[in-house]
Amino acid sequence: MLPVFMAQWLKDKRKPFTIILFIGLSILATVIFGDTSQYTQTSVAIFSSGPSAEEIEEKWVDLLNDSDAIKFVITEEGKAREEVAEGRSDVAILLLEKDYRLITSSNMVNIQLVEQQVHKVFAQEAQLAAAAGTENTAKLRNEVEIYLENPPLKVQTQSLNGGEIPNHNMGIQLLFGFTLFIVMFTIGFKVNGITADKVNGVWNRLILSPVSKTAMYVGHLFYSFCVGFFQMLIVFLIFEYVMDYDLGNFQMILTIAAVYTLSMVSLAMLFTGIAKTPEKFNMIFSSIVPIIPVISGVYMAPGSISNPILVFIGDIFPLSHAVDAMLDVTLYNAGWSDIALSCSIMLLIGVVCMGVGVNLVERSKR
Repeated sequence: MLPVFMAQWLKDKRKPFTIILFIGLSILATVIFGDTSQYTQTSVAIFSSGPSAEEIEEKWVDLLNDSDAIKFVITEEGKAREEVAEGRSDVAILLLEKDYRLITSSNMVNIQLVEQQVHKVFAQEAQLAAAAGTENTAKLRNEVEIYLENPPLKVQTQSLNGGEIPNHNMGIQLLFGFTLFIVMFTIGFKVNGITADKVNGVWNRLILSPVSKTAMYVGHLFYSFCVGFFQMLIVFLIFEYVMDYDLGNFQMILTIAAVYTLSMVSLAMLFTGIAKTPEKFNMIFSSIVPIIPVISGVYMAPGSISNPILVFIGDIFPLSHAVDAMLDVTLYNAGWSDIALSCSIMLLIGVVCMGVGVNLVERSKR
């Protein structure tokens, strides 16, 4: 095993640029797409016109700013319209006594979010006015707030350990997602070395040497495991200790990464058995791997994919299980028992893929 392992190491030692490139891509993709600071609060200009403009603006600005997602700012009418016309702002809101108008020159997605927020506030105010029987809803609103201070029934949500439920961090999810996604290519191309050695005749020459066939397989696969795990280790260390990301229990993160790497080596072995040649492997592997994160929902918020067929296909691959386990550790302080199921599923995937993959590779020889 050791001679095969060292032979692969010497190849990469002479040409380390591929591994360095994949490590750099893991960090770069996370910094670009997973930087949570880019998700800043949206600011929308609001204004009114006519003799009672100031009174209308003061009435609605507090109600509209009740949500933290969008900040509504009273702006002079001419400036608000000019910013929309010149494209510096997507939308502005013209406030009326009981209605509103959207001022926009595009059809961006965030305009629909703004419209939903404004419509919700105006609809609630109309319902309060109908219940109070008067336009002055302040008295009814105060009575409701006083009543809710001591409601007859309270519902409180807590995490499993009794603390507050933390908000989902999309930046952390993308950090794990991109890191695990890119390492799939590193592992796949390393495992593909088995097929390359078979096609080039190196494998047959090694069989004549004292190195056993099992040792040759183990040497290739163990080296692929070490390269993939080393890549993830470097990326996680940089984010944890250089870029000040809080990844939670680092030992558990590395354990999940090791199990994931093992299952991915097995999955790459299955692709090797199916492809038969290095060229076919590169074509099949490079075509299927980019689809896996999409089907697994790694790029989207939890619950975005509800189709049972897509969910089933996503669960076949180890990526979704590894990302879920890492998120549980980082965001919800999960323990070893909490991640045991995800790790077990990844190990099961690894055992099945490795058994089928080695069998297919051996059959192709005959």
